Amino acid sequence: MSIKPIGERVLIKPIKEEEITPGGIYIPESAQKERKEGTVIAVGTFEDGKELPLKEGDHVIYGGFRSDEFDIDGEKHIFVDFKDILAKIED
Repeated sequence: MSIKPIGERVLIKPIKEEEITPGGIYIPESAQKERKEGTVIAVGTFEDGKELPLKEGDHVIYGGFRSDEFDIDGEKHIFVDFKDILAKIED
């Protein structure tokens, strides 16, 4: 399946928080805070048709309070507005 975001939106697969600390302590889901970090899966375009400055595979930090969640093949994915992308992490 191929998904192409419409408008200034980015499809992101959030990075899962570790459930066990390096010391071996299990952290229950209720105590985990959600990291707002993820991998770009697909990117839309600006209103004028120009490409957004992100590409598939980019590692990003995102903010904002609004995002649309859904499952693809049993894994959580979200649509985020481009304006809510705070940074691209470069290795």
